[in-house]
Amino acid sequence: MTAVGIIPARYASQRFPGKPLADILGKPMIQWVYQQASAAKRLRQVLVATDDERIYQTVAAFGGNVEMTSPAAANGTERIAEIARRLDDPLIVNIQGDEPLIRPDVIDQLVELMVQNPQAPVGTLVTKIADDGVPADPNVVKVVLDKYQFAIYFSRFAIPYRRGKIIGDFPYYQHIGIYSYRREFLLELVKLPQLPLENAEQLEQLRILEHGFKIKAALTDVNSLGVDVPEDIEKVKSYMMENSL
Repeated sequence: MTAVGIIPARYASQRFPGKPLADILGKPMIQWVYQQASAAKRLRQVLVATDDERIYQTVAAFGGNVEMTSPAAANGTERIAEIARRLDDPLIVNIQGDEPLIRPDVIDQLVELMVQNPQAPVGTLVTKIADDGVPADPNVVKVVLDKYQFAIYFSRFAIPYRRGKIIGDFPYYQHIGIYSYRREFLLELVKLPQLPLENAEQLEQLRILEHGFKIKAALTDVNSLGVDVPEDIEKVKSYMMENSL
């Protein structure tokens, strides 16, 4: 079963304009993401999908595969679906362009999740939250799972609510922003209308749950260190230098 990794990248981020081109130790962030994704063994190809000429030229300059998409795309999901329409691969992996530390083996784990769960239209990854302050951070998306590890709900709030301590013996999970879609489902997903929960939380994945579809999750030990705001760049730099990346 073949899979293609697509990295949606846009320039006009509200919280961090030009984020994909932010410099991290001499390379634009999109290059770090591309190189990490390209090292995954289960992806046939990796490419960047963008509607911005600056991002297009940057990716082309470092030798990456890149395609221009319509500026009318409302979000990253629509951007990757535009490219997926011309592909034959049964699995499309949406790799977030603000995860410069994404591990290749994590991408492979997600592809394998879909291979082992043919009934699941969508797969994603979660990790246990160890930091007491993380659940209160609205930039960190939390998720609640059922006993079969299907997602019940995603939120920017600390869920589930627990009286007393936020962190205790109950496992809180952080969503890792990477998805694998069955190609056919992805093409149908972008036709579905936005519903109130997605609009309230501003989380695209809630559209899937609101329309009655399931998202299969797998637990990973990865420590997600994505870039949501400019201050996160320094955190990523520090991690890279400390770990000689």
